[in-house]
Amino acid sequence: MPKVARQLSDRAVAAIKTDGRHAVGGAPGLHLRVSAGHRGWVLRLMVGDKRRDIGLGAYPSVGLSEARDKAREIHAGLREGVDPVAPRKQQRMALAAQAATEKTFRWCMEEFLRAKAPEWSNPKHRQQWENTLETYAMPHLGHFNVSVIDLPHVLACLEPIWSTKNETASRLRGRIESILDWATVRKYRTGENPARWKGHLDKVLAAPSKIQKVEHHRAIPVEDLPRFMAYLRQREGIAARALEFVVLTAARSGEARGATWSEIDRQAAVWTVPAERMKASTEHRVPLSKAAMDLLHKLPRFEDTELLFPGTKGQPLSDMSMTAVMRRMNVDAVPHGFRSTFRDWVGEKTDYPRELAEQALAHTLESKVEAAYRRGDALEKRRQMMEEWAHFCAKSA
Repeated sequence: MPKVARQLSDRAVAAIKTDGRHAVGGAPGLHLRVSAGHRGWVLRLMVGDKRRDIGLGAYPSVGLSEARDKAREIHAGLREGVDPVAPRKQQRMALAAQAATEKTFRWCMEEFLRAKAPEWSNPKHRQQWENTLETYAMPHLGHFNVSVIDLPHVLACLEPIWSTKNETASRLRGRIESILDWATVRKYRTGENPARWKGHLDKVLAAPSKIQKVEHHRAIPVEDLPRFMAYLRQREGIAARALEFVVLTAARSGEARGATWSEIDRQAAVWTVPAERMKASTEHRVPLSKAAMDLLHKLPRFEDTELLFPGTKGQPLSDMSMTAVMRRMNVDAVPHGFRSTFRDWVGEKTDYPRELAEQALAHTLESKVEAAYRRGDALEKRRQMMEEWAHFCAKSA
């Protein structure tokens, strides 16, 4: 055991300025350590066969009398077989373990988006998630530890917009639920998810179906389509030709605007849209009617782009370019509405089965059983249907 040094007074301790260890007495091994102007208490003692230095706090925050009391308490514990270092290690480990599991909602959101980003084919999906959560969730949840988030916190996000912006609120609820589920799996929280709908939020919030108004894309009636096509073919410009191609193929406007010459098999009269440009992330083959092929034959080829319908600087046309064509024609409809017109034509004017029209529109089958049995894409059957569609479009031309 270290010998007991002469006991220094408070005044003598306050006068110590020289760097190094200075024994202050009153308890074996108690020193005031001075280094670069910083002064703190250190207790040096033997624990078993090892010499240990234990910090007792900074001086003068911890005064001389308090430092001596701490040192004597440690010595008393050591005589009873208590390791003075072990509790401190255990406390540090407990604090480290607690810190590792204490994550804020914002941190969990960022980690969730980073982990799930590879699943999203469109980079805009992440931006949409971030924008919605940043606007409506972060003011209420961002700084909270996910372990304490409960129903009142979730309702604070949802209730202000549930009736006025229900579609946005419904998406927000699902996104909060996904992040909290992720946090539960990662052991950052326990218990049921306060953002779940069935059997929980459906008891305190109005059903979306009772609030949301379904707004369909404005479409041209089937009977008016031939006359519209006749007028459209009289208009010049890439946007008009792109719109004509959208009608003839029943494609989504984005698929047509992004179409390239390499996707067109002229010999087979087939347009193959790659999976990365399809909504369902599945490659889609489109049989091209004679009218569609004639349109492509007349299109100019541009050296600086592979796009069928390039806009300015070789970039794809904007969706507004085709909408603008329709507005100049005084037509109260949107480009996407032609898919509805095509679907109405199949149902009202032909005997083709519903499934064939759904394949032409590249819709994902709701029935998993039906989807499992659909092996091919009925390309040749669809070719005949699209040829009849093109004839109908030109009926009054």
